[in-house]
Amino acid sequence: MAKLKIIVSATSLFCVRIEWALKLKGLEYELIFEDWSKGKSELLLKSNPAHKKIPVLLDDGVAIAESKVILEYIDEKWKGGDLYPLLPQDPCERAQARFWAQFADDKCLFGTWGACCAEDALEKEKAVEAALESFTYLEKQIEGKKFFAGDKIGYLDLVVGWIPHWLGILEEIGGMKILDAERFPSLHEWAQNFVEIPLIKECLPPRDKLVNRLSLVRSSAPNKP
Repeated sequence: MAKLKIIVSATSLFCVRIEWALKLKGLEYELIFEDWSKGKSELLLKSNPAHKKIPVLLDDGVAIAESKVILEYIDEKWKGGDLYPLLPQDPCERAQARFWAQFADDKCLFGTWGACCAEDALEKEKAVEAALESFTYLEKQIEGKKFFAGDKIGYLDLVVGWIPHWLGILEEIGGMKILDAERFPSLHEWAQNFVEIPLIKECLPPRDKLVNRLSLVRSSAPNKP
């Protein structure tokens, strides 16, 4: 089998999801880094002409785009035997994992980014409250469990895996607080457990690089991280 390739950015929370999944599956891969100082590469534009965004998985000439789509592709193509499952086998549980993954991106992640970028005090206050409400739903999903998937990490854990590392930086540069340990004790405990997994920790980008990158994106294009 030809080695898998991923078009990535060194600081993208969407890209690290794919690395985690491939490592869990025990698959070899090569990272192809985009150099934003030179604009978007020809390979990226060719591989994802519709959205022109990272990550893109290149599997023997086939390009798969969008991080959650890539996660499902990886889980469906490499399954069975000793291969690590990302999504539950039960159809209902699979549907629930997909639903909360989409919710987490749309409401928690982009809601937090919106709050981080808000400059007007009233606008920021409303955005923070909206984000907190969304995190309340996420808190309920993790209550009584070590990970969202149960005893082991799974698809939803990977999708919300940005929280332990990226959220604190967004809080810092946005002058706000989202993940309060008293308000979200289960989510806070999950974040600590998740980020201490060696396979997870080894893929995390340096904090200083994240601060610089997110600060730059926030000041130049405050839409999505």
